[in-house]
Amino acid sequence: MVGGGPAGLTAAIYLARFHLSVSVIDSGHSRAGLIPCSRNHAGFPEGISGNELLSRMRDQAVRYGASLHHGMVTDIARPNGRFVAQTECGEFSAKSVLLATGVVNRRPEMMDAGVHDRALANGLLRYCPICDGYEVTDKRIAVLGSGQRGVDEAVFLRSYSADITLAAPAGGHDLDDEMRARLADAGIKLAGACRAISLDRDQIVLDLDGDQRPFDTLYPALGSEIRSELAGNLGVELGEEGCLVVDAHQRTDIEGLYAAGDVVLGLDQLSHAIGEGGVAATTIRNDLAKLSPLRRPDLQAGPSAVT
Repeated sequence: MVGGGPAGLTAAIYLARFHLSVSVIDSGHSRAGLIPCSRNHAGFPEGISGNELLSRMRDQAVRYGASLHHGMVTDIARPNGRFVAQTECGEFSAKSVLLATGVVNRRPEMMDAGVHDRALANGLLRYCPICDGYEVTDKRIAVLGSGQRGVDEAVFLRSYSADITLAAPAGGHDLDDEMRARLADAGIKLAGACRAISLDRDQIVLDLDGDQRPFDTLYPALGSEIRSELAGNLGVELGEEGCLVVDAHQRTDIEGLYAAGDVVLGLDQLSHAIGEGGVAATTIRNDLAKLSPLRRPDLQAGPSAVT
């Protein structure tokens, strides 16, 4: 298992409970860990932080026998029909591998790292309007981005607030007439290039070509970097944006290699990643059973056993 986010840990829990040997290699940089409080994850009406959710999932995986290892996987090869992973914590060999490596949000370049983390923790900076658009209902919202991605995010947020401003990255706006018409029709304001971002008590302040504008929250719409390098080294089929291509059961086009979570094109949601992790784990178990019957060595078939 490469990646200890919601998809990888869900799969680890399932596989361990299938009485299979499971090793999870995790670098500790799951995007879920950046969530201050998720209030749309079913079963937690008061909300739960990403780190708390991951901690509970790790405990659950270990409880059933999964082995967790901290480190980065640097390479995966497949000599002699088995996968061999080189990692910062040693070499691992396995019949099957699940890639649950996720993605990394592109952060605003004009924002200091310390300011970024404080803004994120206080809800002044947000990355997922599907996750937390409800929390900014009727607030003053800035979207940092341009082109189709920026326009789509600003229009999506318009269903939560009437006060939306689309600010350009340093290079300025890249909008055609149709995009500008969509923004105008939605009543979304256009602003100049963002030169700096700072915090002022309970507001986030954007320097928009010298004009200091305060907002209640900022959504960067700058895209993300997909962690699919390991799969690319193996020659796995990738989609246009670099996501892994899988079938309905999370299989890649390489036998024994599976993928789940945000590294696969999808909804980028906790619940979606968890669901894919469960599907992947069940597929792995059933595919292994086709190669060789899965029987615990300490259980002997009795005279009435069905074979």
